[in-house]
Amino acid sequence: MEHWELDAREQIRDLVARYNANGDSGRFAPVLELFTTDAVMHIPSGSHRGRDAIEAMFAAAATKTGSGDTARAAFIRHFTATLQIDVTSGDTATSRCYYQVLTDRGLDHWGRYLDRYRCVDGRWLFAERTVTTDGVVPGGWGDQSAP
Repeated sequence: MEHWELDAREQIRDLVARYNANGDSGRFAPVLELFTTDAVMHIPSGSHRGRDAIEAMFAAAATKTGSGDTARAAFIRHFTATLQIDVTSGDTATSRCYYQVLTDRGLDHWGRYLDRYRCVDGRWLFAERTVTTDGVVPGGWGDQSAP
């Protein structure tokens, strides 16, 4: 394995970690900087193309979190595991990993991230993120049927 590929893999690992940490704390501006300008985010309820649409998706999700309301979670934490990265060229890569989400009530939902990356000006970014949900706790934050 060459040095550039090791660098790509480490940047991608860091990218996934920053997505989780910034998103969970509601810092959406730094999350959006992790995406290419033309990125696509696929979630079970639909697809969102471009940073503005992805930002609107995060804003809508944020309305379901926050303390003081029994229908909301006091906090949210995403955990990823088994990150498998395939560097396909000097400026493209893919990965897949498992995720699980915890709130103050415990395990909420879990699934997989399937990602495509592009290196732009020496920086690896999400070009496409597909979120699949394998399971949810009924009535939890990730339950799409919940109000």
